[in-house]
Amino acid sequence: MKLDDKDITLLGLLQDNSKKTNKEYALHLGLSTTAIYERIKRLERTGAIRNYVALVDKAKVDRNFTVFCHVKLVQHVKDNIAQFEAQVLCLQEVVECHHLSGDYDYLLKIHVKDMDAYRHFMVNKLTAMNHIGSTQSSFTIKEVKHSTAIPL
Repeated sequence: MKLDDKDITLLGLLQDNSKKTNKEYALHLGLSTTAIYERIKRLERTGAIRNYVALVDKAKVDRNFTVFCHVKLVQHVKDNIAQFEAQVLCLQEVVECHHLSGDYDYLLKIHVKDMDAYRHFMVNKLTAMNHIGSTQSSFTIKEVKHSTAIPL
């Protein structure tokens, strides 16, 4: 799908605040509300816009302990990869999982209440999974930058 400058600007506005009205976007872009509505529907239909979400403050819901955990599988073969990926999708503490090149196979971003909760997660969930060879965890001291917006 080819995006024009208006689409790119509209996507930026939606990433900044998707709760504005079509009229507000129309005024910003110099288009009619109908044109904005049609552009948004097209962006949704083509998958450029996947979803709309509320961004929750981790501290307000007691999940402010962020961990990045590298995972190495015992053996990097198709069945182990498929099984690990299916199992990690079921772990609510894991908010991101990336298959990597390099020394480790995966990088997980995990949100839990505190160190005790992380230990419980590691012992009872993550390392209880088959095919885990080793893990290495890093704990966030301070979140310097966090954005969900894709640079356009």
